[in-house]
Amino acid sequence: MDISSSNPEAAVSFSNLGHAYVPDTWIFRRYHASVRKGEIFAILGPNGRGKTTLLKILLGAIQPCEGTLQIDGDVAFVPQLFQVSFDFSCLDMVLMGRARKVGLFTKPKASDLNAASAALERLGIAHFAELPFHQLSGGQRQLVIFARAIAAEADILVLDEPTSALDLQNQQQVLRWIYALSRQDGLTVLMTTHHPHHALAVADQALLMLGCDRFDIGPAKHVLTKEALSALYNVTMARARFQHRDRSMETLVPVFEACPDRTQLLETRGVSEVNSTIM
Repeated sequence: MDISSSNPEAAVSFSNLGHAYVPDTWIFRRYHASVRKGEIFAILGPNGRGKTTLLKILLGAIQPCEGTLQIDGDVAFVPQLFQVSFDFSCLDMVLMGRARKVGLFTKPKASDLNAASAALERLGIAHFAELPFHQLSGGQRQLVIFARAIAAEADILVLDEPTSALDLQNQQQVLRWIYALSRQDGLTVLMTTHHPHHALAVADQALLMLGCDRFDIGPAKHVLTKEALSALYNVTMARARFQHRDRSMETLVPVFEACPDRTQLLETRGVSEVNSTIM
């Protein structure tokens, strides 16, 4: 792997990136992107397309088979699922995010404890501090691991489907935190997601992993179209326009055709767009 530094404004950039676990059987190749500092970058693609492999390369867990990569800053990772075998408290789990600053064979200082407590407080879960991590629900664990990433005080956050285990209210809250960390704290955020409407809500750029050497990248509002997402997931997508408080907004939603009678009803009515109002 060649480490380049051609773009000083980029927190993460890669060019002609490719990886194959089996020789000549490429997961993806010739991928390129440049993510500026403070941007939110969403990665979308169906299962098996290589999203996790791409994240592992960005995290340095595996070396790509070809291409160049630049990472400018410290990276913190929030995995999709996280389990531990030992009886750690939630505060202990968040303190682990300070490992780079604490160092080996050194106890956390008061500043580390303060940073961990502040991260829990920021996410509204300070009351989790002394609870055993393994007793929490999957969604609650996700919030604690998110707090651990914040406590790390990294420059770049890599999030693997950060809302996958969360209910709707916490999905909204996590999206707000992601946006705030980008805009207020200046963090660069790279996130995979199966929810295009989440990417539309917060992302500056989006990468659609269309195939081995086929991808689309650009501003989220231009890349995340009804046609592109329908082709990406092989599912009909519809554009939803709605009024939220005093703002007119729109997003994209899937139209699941599990019930033929309902699908036929929509077709006979000539419904091509979903219009709703949120009061």
